[in-house]
Amino acid sequence: MTVLTVENLGVSSGDTHLVDHVSFEIGQGERVGLIGESGSGKTLTAAAVMGLLSDELTASGSVLFGNKEILGARERDLARLRGRDMAMVFQEPMTALNPTMQVGKQVAEVMLIHRTQRDRRSARAAAVELLELVRLPEPRRAAKAYPHQLSGGQRQRVMLAMALANNPSLLICDEPTTALDVTVQKQILELIVAGTRGSALLFITHDLAVVASVCDRVLVMYEGRIVEGGLVQDVFTAPRHRYTQQLLTFSELGTA
Repeated sequence: MTVLTVENLGVSSGDTHLVDHVSFEIGQGERVGLIGESGSGKTLTAAAVMGLLSDELTASGSVLFGNKEILGARERDLARLRGRDMAMVFQEPMTALNPTMQVGKQVAEVMLIHRTQRDRRSARAAAVELLELVRLPEPRRAAKAYPHQLSGGQRQRVMLAMALANNPSLLICDEPTTALDVTVQKQILELIVAGTRGSALLFITHDLAVVASVCDRVLVMYEGRIVEGGLVQDVFTAPRHRYTQQLLTFSELGTA
């Protein structure tokens, strides 16, 4: 079953095309990597899928989540989808977490807003279970902590718990491990894979090794366009586009 269908997506700022003619699909249980250098349009593509583009940007084409059109949808309708049916893990959790609210309450709030838990007490109990699921040390104690009292890796675990709280059909991860050390990065990636079995995953990164360990398919983005795509093994062993070849040459996966 197809979860996400993007057709001829364009994102512009005035006369400048930032994303141009981007098309791809993600099926249920499929993990797709979107790779490319900074400024290639990866994050803008994710923002368009989530309906989070800023007002000064113009989107064209189509983004279908199931049978729901995201582009041009009312914010009220999008708010019902975000956090329940589609969720996103950002690169820097401090920009997404409320610094004045205990993290357990923030995880619980996601479930209360979308009414996936019957009351505040059950939501808070479920929040502790989620924090334990993402292997946060001492989850009951951690639930009472504020974001600034946690490490970067622990905050990212909280963000992942929030994203997985309502079992979304689509999870988007935008460079979620970039600021983490290698050991913590490996743990977070394992949690993402375990937490998205049966869901569709769009994983955005510039790290080819991460894509190789997490994803089934890969899309290569360059200057706002998808220039190559296919099974990870096929693209990484026999890249056709010059840009993909350059990425592989300068990565640990490269054979050149």
